[in-house]
Amino acid sequence: MQSKAGKRTAKVRTTLTKRSVEALRPAERAWIAWDDKLTGFGVRIHPAGTRTFIVNYRAGDGGRKAPNKRVSLGRFGAITVDQARKRAQEILGKVAGGSDPAEERAEARSMPTLGEAFEDYMKANPNRSKRTDELYRYEANRYLADWLARPLDRITRRDVEARFNGITADHGWSPANRAMSLLRSIYRRPCVDQEGLRNPVDLWLAGGGKFHRKARRKISAPAEVLPCWRKGIEAEVNNPAIRDALWFGLYTGMRREEVLTLRWERVDMNSLTFRVEETKTGVPLELPITRQLAEILERRWVAAGELPDGVRDWVFPSVTSATGHVQDPHHLYGRISEAGGTKFWFHGLRNSFITVAERELMLPPSLTKRLVNHARPNDVTQGYAADWTVNQLRGPAQRIADRIEALMTSTESVSASG
Repeated sequence: MQSKAGKRTAKVRTTLTKRSVEALRPAERAWIAWDDKLTGFGVRIHPAGTRTFIVNYRAGDGGRKAPNKRVSLGRFGAITVDQARKRAQEILGKVAGGSDPAEERAEARSMPTLGEAFEDYMKANPNRSKRTDELYRYEANRYLADWLARPLDRITRRDVEARFNGITADHGWSPANRAMSLLRSIYRRPCVDQEGLRNPVDLWLAGGGKFHRKARRKISAPAEVLPCWRKGIEAEVNNPAIRDALWFGLYTGMRREEVLTLRWERVDMNSLTFRVEETKTGVPLELPITRQLAEILERRWVAAGELPDGVRDWVFPSVTSATGHVQDPHHLYGRISEAGGTKFWFHGLRNSFITVAERELMLPPSLTKRLVNHARPNDVTQGYAADWTVNQLRGPAQRIADRIEALMTSTESVSASG
C-alpha cells in the first residue's frame, strides 16, 4: 500500500477509511491511493505529508479516448473520508448526467475582466441615482476604456501610477482622483471572490502613491473674472449648445448636471418658469426665466427643430453623446482659461452667481440659497429659504442676471484684468 522512496505508485488500491489514510506514508514524489469501492475516488499523498482527496473521471461520450479530468475534493483533516466520498459520488453523478465539473470549476475560477467587474459593481447597488450611473460609465469609458477587456490580474501598480499621472496631465487632478477612486471600488468585490487578487490602487497607495489633495478653489472678484471667462468662452467654445449651457449656468448659479440634464418638458415659456426635478439636495428646483435665460432658450428651441427624436428632448442636446445631452465639457476648461487669462471651471460660475447676489447686491442669504437650491431641511437659521415663491424670486433673479451681464461685458474690467 505504501510506495518506496523516490518511486511513484499510482496503482495502489485500498478501502479508504480514516485509519487507512492516516497510515499512508509520503514519498519523494506525490502518489495516489485509489479507493477499491468507488472508482475514480482517491487520495493524493504529497511529499510534505499533506493528503488531498480527489476524484478522477472521463467527460463526454468518448470512453477511454476522452481526456482524463480530475477535481480536488479537499484536504484530509479539513474534511473526513466520508465527506470526501460523498462529494466524489455527487461529482460522478453529474458526470453520468453529461456535466463536466472540472470545466465548470475552471470557468468559475477564471479571472474576470475589468469590464465584467465594472458591470458587477454597477449592478451591486440598484439604488444609485441614474445621474451617478451615467457619470461612472462616462468616467470608465473615458479614462479606463483600454483596460476594460483586460483581466483584473493584468492591471498592475505601475499601470495605475502611469494612468493617474497621465489623467492628471491631460485632464486635471479632479478627474484623476475620480478615475482611480472608481477603479479602486471596482476591485473590492473581486478581491474577495478571487483568491490572491490584489487591488492595484491599494498597492499603489501602499507604495507611496497619493491622491491629489482636495482644496477648495478660490476665485477673484466677479468684476475681474467674468470678462475673462466671456473672452475665453467666445474664443474657444464653438459648439452652440455647450456655449449656451455655460451661459445658462452663469445666469442661474445651477450645478453643472442640473443645467446639462434640463429637458424641454420642464420649461414653461408662457409662465416664464422652469423646473429641475433631480437635484443634489433631492429638492426639486423651480426658478423664474430672466431676460437673459429667455434669449438662450429661444436660441435652443430654434436649433432643436433640426435634431432627431430623443435628442431634441434636451435643452442642451448632443448627437454624439450616448445620453443625448451635452456632457461635462471639461476638455474645454484649460483652453478657456488660457484664452481668457484666468482659471475657469463650471462650478466657478455658481460661485460668481452667489458672490454677485450676496456681496454685490447685498441680497438676503436665504433668498440666494433658494435660488441656487442650497438650503437644507435641518438648516434652522436659513430655513426661510423654502418660503420664497417663484414670483418673489423673479425680481431678484433679474437683478442678479443684469449685474452679471454688466460685469461680464464691462470693457473697463477687461482692460484692468489684462
